[in-house]
Amino acid sequence: MSDILAQSDDTTTLIPIQPLPWRRRVGRFFQSLAFRRIAVLVAVAVLWEIAARIQNNPIMLPSFLEAGQAFLDASLNEGLLLSALGSLYVLLKGYLLALVLGTLLVSFAVANGFLRDALQTIAAMLNPLPAIALLPLAMLWFGLGEKSLLFVLVNAVVWPFALAALQGFEGVPETHRLVGRNYGLTGIRYVRHILVPSALPSLISGMRVGWAFAWRTLIAAELVFGISSSSGGLGWFIFRARNELFTDRVFAGLATVILIGLLVEAVVFRGLETITVRRWGALR
Repeated sequence: MSDILAQSDDTTTLIPIQPLPWRRRVGRFFQSLAFRRIAVLVAVAVLWEIAARIQNNPIMLPSFLEAGQAFLDASLNEGLLLSALGSLYVLLKGYLLALVLGTLLVSFAVANGFLRDALQTIAAMLNPLPAIALLPLAMLWFGLGEKSLLFVLVNAVVWPFALAALQGFEGVPETHRLVGRNYGLTGIRYVRHILVPSALPSLISGMRVGWAFAWRTLIAAELVFGISSSSGGLGWFIFRARNELFTDRVFAGLATVILIGLLVEAVVFRGLETITVRRWGALR
């Protein structure tokens, strides 16, 4: 048991720190985000199992237990996890390329008013356009392969990220800018210590939206064209399972898409927020 020092005018005493009662610890667990998410997933699984038993048609709606067994079988024997890794490999390349391109565009736009207006206009034109709609053109220009997927992935990510980043930089409070100038910060040091920390919530938001768009675009492209690097990806696995009427494997593939999305959100983006903007007090 640890102690703390309590000082008065003439004495110093040790006051023991009492641990939280177990009821309060349990109460905190029930109020935590992790418990709420687990509760939602359990509720969905129970409702799914009940609906499947009522439907009583595995081709139309397999049960949660059947889909879980199909997930294990496909992971061990049919290369489901390898398909997911192949999709993620292509996704990460397109995503990182789009972030670099978006950062360059925003850097020029922040420095020049005309370029800022041009970026906003082009983004307003292309951002509402579904990236998957560009895939036929990409196939015509680059062929049926990874280059076409990278083209549509970059288009899916770069515009929402650029708009969010531009909004974040333009929304930096003037007091923050004045503090940087008073400390004599210029150039890269000014951007690193003043602009980026102030705009980081918007940057992370743009990265999160871009990731979601890219993930959906990639799965949709693979469902239609079945190309991810040199082999079929996760979307192609789902497509093949549907053609063979293995509905339980279709659900297994969909569950893999969802689990990867939840994992990226919980580990990558929330972790990034925790070590940056939440620690700095920019978000609660």
